[in-house]
Amino acid sequence: MNEKKIRAALERNGIPFPEELPEKLNTYFALLQEWNSKIDLTAVTDKDEMLDKHFIDSLTVLKTGMIQSNAGLIDVGTGAGFPGLVLAMARPDLQVTLLDSQQKRLMFLEKTAEATGTENITVIHARAEDGARKPQLRERFDYAAARALAPANVLCEYLLPYVKVDGYALCWKGPALRDELESGRRAAHLLGGRLEMPVSCPVAGREWEHTILPIRKVQHTASTYPRKAGTPKSKPLGL
Repeated sequence: MNEKKIRAALERNGIPFPEELPEKLNTYFALLQEWNSKIDLTAVTDKDEMLDKHFIDSLTVLKTGMIQSNAGLIDVGTGAGFPGLVLAMARPDLQVTLLDSQQKRLMFLEKTAEATGTENITVIHARAEDGARKPQLRERFDYAAARALAPANVLCEYLLPYVKVDGYALCWKGPALRDELESGRRAAHLLGGRLEMPVSCPVAGREWEHTILPIRKVQHTASTYPRKAGTPKSKPLGL
């Protein structure tokens, strides 16, 4: 991969970006390939597909105007840093927290942030359910994001406890979303949220069905949520 190709992909998709972003993403890309052989960060190995599926898909949200200036965002289950670390590079005004249950992934993210001069991030080692019970994290963020993590009803329990009232959970979803909306709507209601209209975020030149589902936080989440680690997935709400 090279900066020219990354810049062309950003422009082709109509994504607004600072001048230094292609250079930062090129460094990120190289480190991802290097570390992937050690700790299995992504199953995607084709360079063009990796660029579109991970980097560009993470950034399509910036075309929608969903994320306001100077906001706080937590990426729950960030994995290799998608979308959180990519958004932090593209939007230096954001304060981004990257939360993951695997320490090795967080080491990769810290090294990548250091190599790219990305200073607007914080990394936290915790499971989604446990992190949301920490006072410094609960209902502290304007946005909580997750990409390719779980069905919509499960995501509601993972994300909404982190979100301030009037903030949003942002869920990157594929075609399965159509079958998840009703249970997601019921789960969101239990957790103080309200599903809003899904926004199509296609990647240019790809036939992938990529959508972002915004869930607005309309009231405080009850103290009983999230349930203990593992329960949201094994006994999902809203069914």
